[in-house]
Amino acid sequence: MSDAEDTNEKGPGRPLKRGWTTGTCATAATGAAYEALVTGECPDPVEVQLPNRAHVSFAVAVFESFDGGATAGIVKDAGDDPDVTHGALVKATVRAGAPGSGVSFVAGEGVGTVTKPGLPVPPGEPAINPVPREMMRTAVREVAERFGASGDVIVELSIPGGETLAAKTLNARLGILGGLSILGTTGVVIPYSCAAWIHSIHRGIDVARASGLKHIAGSTGSTSEMAVQKLHGLSETALIDMGDFAGGMLKYAKRHPVPRLTIAGGFAKMTKLGQGLLDLHSKSGGVDRIWLSELLREAEAPAELIELCRHANTASLVLQEAEKRGIPIGQLVAKAAWKTAAQALDGSQIALDVVVFDRDGQIVGRWG
Repeated sequence: MSDAEDTNEKGPGRPLKRGWTTGTCATAATGAAYEALVTGECPDPVEVQLPNRAHVSFAVAVFESFDGGATAGIVKDAGDDPDVTHGALVKATVRAGAPGSGVSFVAGEGVGTVTKPGLPVPPGEPAINPVPREMMRTAVREVAERFGASGDVIVELSIPGGETLAAKTLNARLGILGGLSILGTTGVVIPYSCAAWIHSIHRGIDVARASGLKHIAGSTGSTSEMAVQKLHGLSETALIDMGDFAGGMLKYAKRHPVPRLTIAGGFAKMTKLGQGLLDLHSKSGGVDRIWLSELLREAEAPAELIELCRHANTASLVLQEAEKRGIPIGQLVAKAAWKTAAQALDGSQIALDVVVFDRDGQIVGRWG
């Protein structure tokens, strides 16, 4: 997101507020807990270094010391981003490790464990991504250097209620079981960047490839996802929750190809893709009724249907009226959507097809 975009306002006169990733919060909790373990006193606030080497401070929400360890917790503030983990308590319990062991990580309550290949960390490991791991190692190293400690520690991360929150994410589909992931690449949450969703799309493709799947399907919503799964007999791992991010999925698939890719969606979303839009959200553009009426004209539709299309309240109305008259508008939209997607995949060897569904999950058009 550019600086200009970052000043978009939520409410009169107020810029959107950035937040902090679970990785940054875990790093702050780890640094505070380790310093308490070494010195007997918990720093509050605690300062951490972001990947860009900037330093930020956090208030310590909870602290507990016990024989052989210490626990500190940071409340995650996602800013104005609609993040499922906003307000969650991210805790780190730090204990002394074996001499020379360095920093090792354990998944505690509410933090998931990786069970499928294809993610940035291997199966059996806590779902803590590489950048947060390095941030926490840096925090431990800074404390160790400041107080003359060894830096050999076991870091157990936990998020109370994390398993319940994880049910609202795509973790289970990605093979992350038991809780949330500790994520972040910059340490900062950009409001409405939808980075978490796009990250899930990328990881979904990675997991499907690592699982040896030859066919995946990206869908705009739950109706089209269930319908395309039934149509092709696909496994859960083959299903990519593309949402509005057709471009994000297609560009990543081009760089990380699978033999076959199906795009499935409702009539309105696939109409937008047919128009050439790769971001299918309403903010990026609506259904172009003039464009749709031209498709009908090319199909030699009756003049009154073409006129109805130009003034229709919804794309669904156009579909219904065209079907009544035997005009295969769904098929025409599927063909146009295929052309847009194929252009995004240009140069790849991916076999592409597009399926358009109505609101009941019935096929109204296919191409490819």
